[in-house]
Amino acid sequence: MKHSIRRQFALIFIGLMAGTILLCWFINSVFLEEYYIRSKTKVIMDAYETISNAASSGTYGTKEFEEELNDICGIYNITVYVMDSNSNGQYVSYNGGWELRDRLFGYLFGLISFSGEVIKESREFVVQTVQVNGDDYVEMYGRLSSGISFIMHTPLESIRESVKVANQFLAYVGIAATMAGGIIIWLILGRITAPILELNRISEKMVHLDFEAKYGGGARGEIDLLGKNINILSESLEKSISELKTANNELQKDIEKKEQIDEMRKEFLSNVSHELKTPIALIQGYAEGLSEGVNDDPESRSFYCEVIMDEAAKMNNMVKKLLTLNQLEFGNDRVNMERFDIVALVENHIQSAGILTKQNGIQVRMDQREPIYVWGDEYKVEEVIMNYFSNAVNHCGGEKKIVLAFEESQDKVKIGVFNTGDPIPEESIPHLWEKFYKVDKARTREYGGSGVGLSIVKAIMESMNQDYGVENYTNGVLFWIKLENARSKTES
Repeated sequence: MKHSIRRQFALIFIGLMAGTILLCWFINSVFLEEYYIRSKTKVIMDAYETISNAASSGTYGTKEFEEELNDICGIYNITVYVMDSNSNGQYVSYNGGWELRDRLFGYLFGLISFSGEVIKESREFVVQTVQVNGDDYVEMYGRLSSGISFIMHTPLESIRESVKVANQFLAYVGIAATMAGGIIIWLILGRITAPILELNRISEKMVHLDFEAKYGGGARGEIDLLGKNINILSESLEKSISELKTANNELQKDIEKKEQIDEMRKEFLSNVSHELKTPIALIQGYAEGLSEGVNDDPESRSFYCEVIMDEAAKMNNMVKKLLTLNQLEFGNDRVNMERFDIVALVENHIQSAGILTKQNGIQVRMDQREPIYVWGDEYKVEEVIMNYFSNAVNHCGGEKKIVLAFEESQDKVKIGVFNTGDPIPEESIPHLWEKFYKVDKARTREYGGSGVGLSIVKAIMESMNQDYGVENYTNGVLFWIKLENARSKTES
């Protein structure tokens, strides 16, 4: 990465190290010599204080005075010459003190011209930098009030050489330290930025809705804590997106279902309009005929009245079915659970529909004759059987047979209505229970069907929380329902 944190931190570290080394080199070059001169001046001032105190107390000729100055001269590389008021030497340092005697006379009697820089000056002494035989010194001379005269100096050449050597050494060490530090910081930052790069890869996958990758670090620092939170965020996003997709899918299904229902409703209204148009026209026409006295004979009037009543009955039946379905769908119809004999209910309906089956040449068979008691809403179950039986009559073909059978188990009773004829197309089976759906629209229109009957069956069975269904056979179709068996409970 061009602007990676690792590279930026490494460059910052190297820059700081290089800047620090350059700053040290600059300070050494500019201020170290001055600092050293001040330090040497302080040492010379300490030696001066020793000489001044000895002169004030009269101990400058003692052995203790000589030993103290010898220590100062040996430690700080100072050359000293001290003489009394009679120009006799009272102390001469072992490192060339006699050589300073002539310079002291020269200063006292104005025989030496000054060419250096005065560092510090008072009535009793002068501290200055001088050059002797090409070498630089910090030098101090003066005369005390007691008549003691002195001169001392310390060389500066060594500090200048030291500064040069120190700068060279600092440069070498600085370059080596910068390179070594750069390598070390690069390796360390590699370990630090590795989790960040891992989090970056995880976030890139999250952008593409891939939530499988998880951060595998521990819980040692802020980055690991961030990784843990990223994992939690990933799980939350995955769950939220999953729920959103599920909701979106359900919404899409609802939209499609609504569109289907709208289409079916439009089709239903069209069919109802068509179905109502004919009986209304017949009723209107025959009613006008009666009103105008087209045929005054009793037989004609009776025929006109029968047509009007028959068409009115068809419209009344259609309206009742629509009202029933509306009540069931909106939960306005109460379910009254009671114990009744399902065999007797089916037998009664077969008897009442006997004329209809005979007119269509249909043979009806029901082998079961013993009572079977079930729990349910007897009125609604009768409507289910009526719808099943009516469909069986309208679609019966082939051998022209309708078979009603009962299959009893410990908990349930299955009631089936089978009719011979053509099986239902497989693609139509899932839609049979939908409102206004018709497998064969032309045939349904022939017998006045509205596509509402099986929707009523579905609503009734679901209101009682019982199963229902349809099965295809090679020679016909079986519609069935299941009800709760009441016999075992009664016996117990």
